[in-house]
Amino acid sequence: MNRPQTHEYPVWAEQYISLVEGDVMDLLKRQASEFSDFTTSLIEKADYAYAPGKWTIKQLIGHIIDTERILVYRLTCFARGENHALPGFEEDEYVANAHFEDRSLLSLSEEFSQLRKANMFLFNSLNEKELNRSGTASERQITVRALLFVIAGHIIHHTQIIKSRYL
Repeated sequence: MNRPQTHEYPVWAEQYISLVEGDVMDLLKRQASEFSDFTTSLIEKADYAYAPGKWTIKQLIGHIIDTERILVYRLTCFARGENHALPGFEEDEYVANAHFEDRSLLSLSEEFSQLRKANMFLFNSLNEKELNRSGTASERQITVRALLFVIAGHIIHHTQIIKSRYL
């Protein structure tokens, strides 16, 4: 699959898209197990936050799960030709209104893995016409192709944050 061109996504998406190297579909598939394995290795730090007011590891994994669901909803809408603009979301409010601290890191890790595996069926079914479709979310245009790269890059981004700030 070709990388999305800069006209296919808003400026904010570049921080995630730029992190993706190689075949995005292969990366998305591998992340289902690799990221899950990585997070289960963090059980001793599950409730750790690197600074006051920062998310714990469990909250961060919960954020990743929420974001995956939202981005895949957007991707589905746009691939199916949705013409209505979709709302944005405030990630800090989502985390504050969830109860990730009441869950085990193991359950969050498994949830991510199962969610990604299920999403792969949709990702693999997309044809070129669907990949080229775009829609509006958070008042910005983005293509389905770009969303796939953002989804993959979002995991890389947060893995880097965990490694640099939490370990």
